[in-house]
Amino acid sequence: MRSSAWSVARCALILCTLRLIDGTKVQRQCGEGDYYYEYTECDSRGSRWRVAIPHEPGACTGLPEPVRGTECTFSCKAGEFLEMSAQECTQCAAGSYSLGSGIRFDQWDAMPAGFSSLATSQENGPHGEDRLTCNSSSWVPQGNYLESNRDECTVSLIYAVHLKKQGSVSFEYQYPDNNLLFEFFIQNDQCQEMDQSADTKWLKLTNHGEWATHTVNLKSGTNILYWRTGGVLMGSKVVKPVLLKNVQIEGVAYTSECFPCKSGSFSRVPGSSTCEPCPRDTYSNHGASSCTPCNSSSYYAAEGSGACKKRPPCSKKDYFQIHTACDHEGKTQVIYKWIEPKICLEGVTGAEMLPPGGEREPCPPCNPGFYNNDTAICSPCPPGTYSDGMKPCQQCPAGTEPTLGYEYKWWNILPSNMKTSCFNVGNSKCDSMNGWEVAGDYIQSGAGSSDNDYLILNIHVPGFKLPTSVSSHSATEFGRITFEFETSCVADCELYFMMDVNRKSTTVVESWERTKTRQTYTHVMTKNASVSYTWAFQRTNQPSDMRQYVNDVARIYSISVTNAVDGVSSGCRVCALSTQPSSSTCVPCPPGHYIDTLTSQCSECPRNTYLVSHAAPSADACKPCGPASRSDKDHSLCYSDCHFTHTDGNATLTFDFSLLGSVGTLMNGPSFTSKGTKYFHQFNISLCGGQDQLAVCTDNVTDLSIADSQREKGEGPSAVKTFICQSTIIPASGRGFRTALSSQSINLADTFLGATVNDTLDGIRVTPEMYPKTSKKVPDINFFYRSLEVTSSCQSGRSAVVTLRCNPEKSTKGELSVPSQCPAGTCDGCTFNFLWESSGACPTCTERDYHQIEGVCKGGHQDLLYVWTEPKLCMGGVALPEKKTLPCEGMEFWVRLGAGVGAFTAVLLVSLTCYFWKKNKRLEYKYSRLVMSANKECEMPVADSCAVMEGENEGDMEDEVVYTKPSLLGKLKAIASKGNGENYENVQLNSSHSKALVWS
Repeated sequence: MRSSAWSVARCALILCTLRLIDGTKVQRQCGEGDYYYEYTECDSRGSRWRVAIPHEPGACTGLPEPVRGTECTFSCKAGEFLEMSAQECTQCAAGSYSLGSGIRFDQWDAMPAGFSSLATSQENGPHGEDRLTCNSSSWVPQGNYLESNRDECTVSLIYAVHLKKQGSVSFEYQYPDNNLLFEFFIQNDQCQEMDQSADTKWLKLTNHGEWATHTVNLKSGTNILYWRTGGVLMGSKVVKPVLLKNVQIEGVAYTSECFPCKSGSFSRVPGSSTCEPCPRDTYSNHGASSCTPCNSSSYYAAEGSGACKKRPPCSKKDYFQIHTACDHEGKTQVIYKWIEPKICLEGVTGAEMLPPGGEREPCPPCNPGFYNNDTAICSPCPPGTYSDGMKPCQQCPAGTEPTLGYEYKWWNILPSNMKTSCFNVGNSKCDSMNGWEVAGDYIQSGAGSSDNDYLILNIHVPGFKLPTSVSSHSATEFGRITFEFETSCVADCELYFMMDVNRKSTTVVESWERTKTRQTYTHVMTKNASVSYTWAFQRTNQPSDMRQYVNDVARIYSISVTNAVDGVSSGCRVCALSTQPSSSTCVPCPPGHYIDTLTSQCSECPRNTYLVSHAAPSADACKPCGPASRSDKDHSLCYSDCHFTHTDGNATLTFDFSLLGSVGTLMNGPSFTSKGTKYFHQFNISLCGGQDQLAVCTDNVTDLSIADSQREKGEGPSAVKTFICQSTIIPASGRGFRTALSSQSINLADTFLGATVNDTLDGIRVTPEMYPKTSKKVPDINFFYRSLEVTSSCQSGRSAVVTLRCNPEKSTKGELSVPSQCPAGTCDGCTFNFLWESSGACPTCTERDYHQIEGVCKGGHQDLLYVWTEPKLCMGGVALPEKKTLPCEGMEFWVRLGAGVGAFTAVLLVSLTCYFWKKNKRLEYKYSRLVMSANKECEMPVADSCAVMEGENEGDMEDEVVYTKPSLLGKLKAIASKGNGENYENVQLNSSHSKALVWS
């Protein structure tokens, strides 16, 4: 009551003020056209008052007195409005509509009242300068829809509504490009964000040209609605904007008026809740109850038009050629047809005539897996049989099984499992005949109703079925799609190849801009799921309602899908047979086994080889793993077990990289776009281990609707699980988004090629100059990887090299870095290089990495210490031996011992000298005696004396007589001499002869 009383008092105060202002002026009595009614705010009891508010204050007097209004929760039904004079619900008149308790915004010629577009203020550039120019970024009305910004600025579309009861908001949108972030959230009047699940906050991607509907429940009270977009532009690519239309809010207390139908629509009867679009070749003005026909002889109008347009003369852009279906004679011909709906005039000056049809010619053969049974229709071969399209269906021979899939290379008619359509950007679906058209050797994009239409070609695969022999494998490839295409364009055309897995979210696999020469593209399915493949061609991204670039075209020459569960068979595949005698039943091979073509039995791949699932059955299907790598038990991939050995001369270095951890992470940057948006590149690297230790990169924008546990395992539709992956990280600061965003996750390496100290492996080269070395004692170890995913810029797939360097100054986990000349990790977008410096990358310690130091002798004891050789370039391995203490002698003992040994040596030398001197004298005497006795027959000189010389004695002489015992050889010579009767003569020896005698 207090609130109601205050409202009444406020109205009375306004009236008194008006009377005082016009004090002396005579005022007329107010009529019904001078004021309008409004309700006051509801009080605590849920009641309110109706008051009259003048259009021009002070223009009249005698406004109606306030009266009690309806209950706050009162509302009218759809098609009615609350007539405030009587406070009763009244039907809307023809030409208008009402939602009852809701409001709708479906006309966007200008920004509706209450809506505002706000560009978020950005942070400064990397050097402090203000590089942001977002003043011109906003949501732009485009007639039937609202278009978001196309740049990297963060722009919010805001609308505030007050609900008297619980309600909802729903809208239609197009969101085809994940280079633009798109979120929808709600705040209350305290600027607090309402509780909202992730799948209602982040909008899912849509197919190109298709509209999706999004609905969120609203609470009673004030709700501030935010539609927020922000670009993730890492180049000059122009993104596809978000489109928004048909915003409808339920839960308002009442509507006091009906909304007139917009131009091009009408409501025929009173009490309508919606307006219908005018049929083709009719139009209507604002608030119409019926549509007016155009003069069809010279004017036309598309569905939902607000005016008629003049028909132009027919030109070559208004017709197209097709091949007729095969007739009963197996003939077809080229004919020309007008593009429907036909809007041009034939019989006027300058008009083109429809060309005549071509000559009848033989129909092309059936596609592989189909046959022609003397009719005009190609039929699929029965299960268990195959055909190349030109021969009747045949049974596969024993030991083989039919392959399954699709192979389309002749385009006489559109295959039954393919659909074509056309979507106009603003007016939803356009005529389906203008999608893609068959043309014999290829299928090509149609004309469309305007140049910015999306021309859609779709093929749905319900699932994949592996061949029997490999059905039990832990397969990394369930199937693959391959197509050959080309584009020829003058404008900024683009061809998209997309897929939708399990009907959850459509993602763009690859796209090609402008003219592309004839080429082949292959995509591998790594999971068994239902998938829809879509090709979308758009001639220009700019708004257009004309066909100016109708000659810009995309052609697809062939499409092949392998292992499709509902496919046909174009050939037979060798399979493994049961071991039962004379059995022809195909059996599955265990994981890691190939089919021996000689025995038709399963054979396990050799050790450290991996099985190529799509290769022909033979021993060649087992490919050897690279250096320093091994295969898992299923032979599905090769990986490093974190151990590496290198021998250089006589030295062998052993490495154990498990100390570096399971996954390494590097976030480089920051980098800035042209408008100053800060972003980082985050790399996750799994150095060692198999499937259970791969790195995972997720897109938290499109994957927020899945559980965190699924996202961590890489199970989301946009998650990447591989050896090396990359994500683009946008920090929350300065973007308006309240959390850091991770997007654009890509696979850099799904195959481990090997580890080596060499700079080259399998055609991949690392440049040593990228990471200058300061020490050459321990070599760098290079881990080589490759990604088999082909992109438009990397025809051979991406490759990566992780260089491990021993650095004892780093921690065990180490530090990752990229080359200074390639701050994004790559200089060409295809080859990535990383340096991982760590003490954990040093070799295992051995005995040669330390040496011994002997301490001084103290107190009869001596210490033996062991220290590492500096710089220490090893980790783990043998431990440093403990200090040893050994007993030792003092210096006095060694001095005494040395003196004794020296004295003994001197005495020994003197004694030996005397002994040899004396013996020499005796030898001289014996020599002289022998000389004298040898001259008996010669005349001897008279002896001076025969007596013993003075000083000589008999004893001495006897001492000089030497008796020798004859040797055995001497005795034999003596006996021989006597037997022969040989006589010996004495010969005098001259003194000179004595010098020539040698005694031994």
